[in-house]
Amino acid sequence: MTDSNVKKWYVVRAVSGQENKVKAYIETEINRLGMSDYISQVLVPTEKVVQVRDGKKITKDKVYFPGYVMIEANLAGEIPHIIKSITSVIGFLGEVKGGDPVPLRISEVNRMLGKVDELAVKTDTHIIPFNIGETIKVVDGPFNGFNGTVEKINEEKRKLEVMVKIFGRKTPLELSFMQVEKV
Repeated sequence: MTDSNVKKWYVVRAVSGQENKVKAYIETEINRLGMSDYISQVLVPTEKVVQVRDGKKITKDKVYFPGYVMIEANLAGEIPHIIKSITSVIGFLGEVKGGDPVPLRISEVNRMLGKVDELAVKTDTHIIPFNIGETIKVVDGPFNGFNGTVEKINEEKRKLEVMVKIFGRKTPLELSFMQVEKV
């Protein structure tokens, strides 16, 4: 019997899009079997993504490594078998057919956990090449060749809201910085 306190990080391959379900299944199964001594953490690394829908900012958690769930565990006895038999689990990353799951190196774990922290504080410092009220020319997309006026600048998405005259009417367009140039 190995010591249940020695835990390493492993990567469980899951069906993409099912990562959070797999996390819940693993946690439920481990609790049901009373094996929480062997698995201390189940982690699905996510990053916060800000989307604008209907003019409202919505923050969503996007899975950072689709198809992977990290677990900190001591894979003693039946534990690997229990995890592999969970719905939507494909297997462990790095295992040779019939071999044992390969734990992540400490450096990889730190990088992965560091990445999770880093994603929370990541800020983009780019120079915004446009100003509100400036006249620009659309150089890409269906409105190629039209001139317009910059109405709004969305720095984090690197997009502009441009007012373009189409058939004599002003129409707002959302364009990326790459789709326009200064006149």
